Amino acid sequence: MGNICRSPAAESFFRREVELAGLASSFEIDSAGTGGWHIGAPPDQRMQEAAEKQGLCISGSARQVCEADFEHFDWIFCMDDDNYSNLMSMGASPEHTHKLLPFIGHESIDDVPDPYYGGEEGFNFVVTLIHDATKKLLNKLS
Repeated sequence: MGNICRSPAAESFFRREVELAGLASSFEIDSAGTGGWHIGAPPDQRMQEAAEKQGLCISGSARQVCEADFEHFDWIFCMDDDNYSNLMSMGASPEHTHKLLPFIGHESIDDVPDPYYGGEEGFNFVVTLIHDATKKLLNKLS
């Protein structure tokens, strides 16, 4: 949504997995939100703390998806159905909809829940989901 929790964590975890696999030159990895209310803000401190528990530093500044992203990137992963709907209304034309995919690797969970309004356990849970999903995603893409 705002590119300060789930998306920057997924970007950082996936970037690490790609680097560990020696595939950094094969991927361009970025994250963006569907809302613009946090543009320029760093990742949420609670998400940073949850990620640090798993040995990952999340950095960067929030940005909003722009129309050029639909043309530029091969895949755009959505954390949940709300973000998918938002992306569809932000300029994803019919020829780009095949690029919009769910970002989840667990059979029993459809969406990556937004931890923003929850407590520490929600952030820890989401970081675990994202970490697992990035490993599965790299296996599928490589």
